[in-house]
Amino acid sequence: MDKEIESPIFDETQPHQIHAPSFKGTNIRMQPPFINKYGVVIGDSKYNSPHSPLNEWSDETDPSVMAGDEWVHPTNDIGWNTPENRALLEEKRSGKAPFTHPDKDVGYGAD
Repeated sequence: MDKEIESPIFDETQPHQIHAPSFKGTNIRMQPPFINKYGVVIGDSKYNSPHSPLNEWSDETDPSVMAGDEWVHPTNDIGWNTPENRALLEEKRSGKAPFTHPDKDVGYGAD
């Protein structure tokens, strides 16, 4: 039985996050939230699944229980907000705007 998960994605970005990068024009598709093998929702930006170790944390909890790819969302991760990863997204965008020419400024004198 698949659980319906509300997606925070709108127009290839996450407008609920301040400074969230836009994936528009990068050929990277925003991925919806998923439920990992521990029953924890990853990528919904709420970070409050009932089975999350964060909700059951104690001195006896081994932090390594939250290590591995099943705990990281490919497109809704705080790591995309770093300058280095934002630069990677910018490199993937097409550098040419529509109606441009490589050696002529077609907008010269238009304003």
